[in-house]
Amino acid sequence: MNLLFIIPIFGFCYFAPIHALITHPPLSPMADPVLPTQKKPPFSQIPTQNQAVSPGSSEIRVVHHEDLNKRILVALIVASSLLVAILILLSCLWIYRLKRSKKSNIENAQQSQDTSKGLSLGPILDKFNPLRMTGKKGSVTVIEYEWLVSATNNFHEDNVIGHGAFGSVYKACFNDHFLAAVKRIHVAGPDAHRAFENEISCLSRIQHQNIVNLLGYCIHGDTRFLVYEMMPNGSLESQLHGPSHGASLSWQQRMKVALDIARGLEYLHERCTPPVIHRDLKSSNILLGSNFNAKLSDFGLAITGGIHGKNNIKLSGSLGYVAPEYLLDGKLTDKSDVYAFGVVLLELLIGRKPVEKMSPSQCQSIVTWAMPQLTDRSKLPNIVDPVIRDTMDLKHLYQVAAVAVLCVQPEPSYRPLITDVLHSLIPLVPTELGGSLRVTES
Repeated sequence: MNLLFIIPIFGFCYFAPIHALITHPPLSPMADPVLPTQKKPPFSQIPTQNQAVSPGSSEIRVVHHEDLNKRILVALIVASSLLVAILILLSCLWIYRLKRSKKSNIENAQQSQDTSKGLSLGPILDKFNPLRMTGKKGSVTVIEYEWLVSATNNFHEDNVIGHGAFGSVYKACFNDHFLAAVKRIHVAGPDAHRAFENEISCLSRIQHQNIVNLLGYCIHGDTRFLVYEMMPNGSLESQLHGPSHGASLSWQQRMKVALDIARGLEYLHERCTPPVIHRDLKSSNILLGSNFNAKLSDFGLAITGGIHGKNNIKLSGSLGYVAPEYLLDGKLTDKSDVYAFGVVLLELLIGRKPVEKMSPSQCQSIVTWAMPQLTDRSKLPNIVDPVIRDTMDLKHLYQVAAVAVLCVQPEPSYRPLITDVLHSLIPLVPTELGGSLRVTES
């Protein structure tokens, strides 16, 4: 009971003036909602419309605290929501950067898997003469002639690994761990000089996992030298038509080679600015790495731009790979490279050379010979290279034959773009070889 007396008096004294408490008489029981004789709690009664509420009454203070608590609660909820949103955003950014990093690492690994078994070119290139020939998107190192002589054992015949249109290719050993290929070009005329300058110009601005890397060049008198990365398994021509006759290339490896070539051409046609037409695609210009990954080489005849005719280019190329419109009318487009790709695809499929001698005065093209049988499903399995015959799914064989037929169409407009060819080959190559085919063991 003593507490009931103290609380209302304390509240009233807190808000009312002191002189009012002294001069005025006590309020009547009807005016005071809480008297010592009443048993109701001091804060239980809610004032009605007829009752005057003091500005500092306890009820007003209670409502004020409840509103403040609500505001604090709302502020905490909003702050928590913002914090969660920030954490989610940071997590998404971290995951995105992680995926980009993994993708970049995979691409870098694919590009470097053939360079001297993972050895860096830095220690080798550091020994080169510091002179540079700067291109639009890169530079090519100038190599000292004496170093080439030492690396090739004075260009000994035992180090010859190939022959080109303007000279031979030598194996060069720069130290115990690093090998390279050196092409020696005898500049006997303007064509050889133009091819040398053109190859440097193209390869100095082209970087792709399916295009051979140019490490440097050298000029010594009338002789020019181009130094490339070493491709251990030589050219596709030597693998298919050499002593082994394609025994080292299974069906899946041949499809991987075809896919790599298509990727290289797709980069030249669709991703280079301006586009590049290789113009001399053939099996001898397709080099094979340690895992039979293929790279395009020999860009001496490559040109940039769109359609070219007789008036602005000189007719050249390799017999059996030249497109009909280029041979007859001198018209050169990216579809000319597609035709040559179709011939290479037939080589992989059939195992025969693009042109074979029937007699001393007569030759036969692989396209002319194979075309009637490629479209006949009953005859197609019989013309496949005996090394890979009966080792593939017939459905895949028919699909590859259909792609080859489209690529070697006489009319350029009937040939597909190399991008379409690429997307047609990806499902035929196992995932471990760079395609999307999932091979199931029987």
